[in-house]
Amino acid sequence: MNKKLGIFLAVIIIGLVIFLGNRPGQPKQEPVVDRNNSAIIALPVAPELLPKIDDQASVTVTITPMGISSESGELRFDVVMDTHSVELDQDMMNVSVLVDDRGREYKPLRWEGAEPGGHHREGALIFNRITPTSKFVELKINEIGEVSRSFTWQF
Repeated sequence: MNKKLGIFLAVIIIGLVIFLGNRPGQPKQEPVVDRNNSAIIALPVAPELLPKIDDQASVTVTITPMGISSESGELRFDVVMDTHSVELDQDMMNVSVLVDDRGREYKPLRWEGAEPGGHHREGALIFNRITPTSKFVELKINEIGEVSRSFTWQF
């Protein structure tokens, strides 16, 4: 009888773990790795702040918002550009602009990343924090593969 009770309790516990781990409405846990790969921390990620991908004119551009919150002093967008046929020689400071929910435009403070050229380029666009807080931001990047690209995140 004790063996059957043990199996029954194990099934109940496993079922509870599965049920509680997959509840709708719970923030998704995404692993975050620091730049030195020295720590992995699970943080809740709102679906609106997930990476956005634009694949046009033979260039794939992936933008990932990083550290975007009301406590952040700066807004950081990690940028990855990949192609096999287009020269990625844009000055990211001149082709990028951030737009808030009121239509105001903000130029980047700086570009931290690869210099112009090549077919694979990574870096980060850094902007001042928007005050008052915006309901959404739209990152516009022009002239990559002669295409205007737009990436929007809701808050």
